[in-house]
Amino acid sequence: MVRIIIDKDRCKGCGLCIKVCPKKVLCFDDDVVNALGYHPVKAKEGCIGCGFCATVCPDVVFTIYKEEKGGK
Repeated sequence: MVRIIIDKDRCKGCGLCIKVCPKKVLCFDDDVVNALGYHPVKAKEGCIGCGFCATVCPDVVFTIYKEEKGGK
């Protein structure tokens, strides 16, 4: 199981994470404007925890928790 946490108030809406997501589960949240005045990114169901978004993000807004196989 994968859990992704996005610090929406730090996101500047550059969209780099959306472009690199292999499962296309990231999109802009058009219903929210963050503290910086941008529409932040949100995640839909289906994240595989690859970490590409966290790697490419210049503002370090992603934290990804991935449960290892075997429940560890």
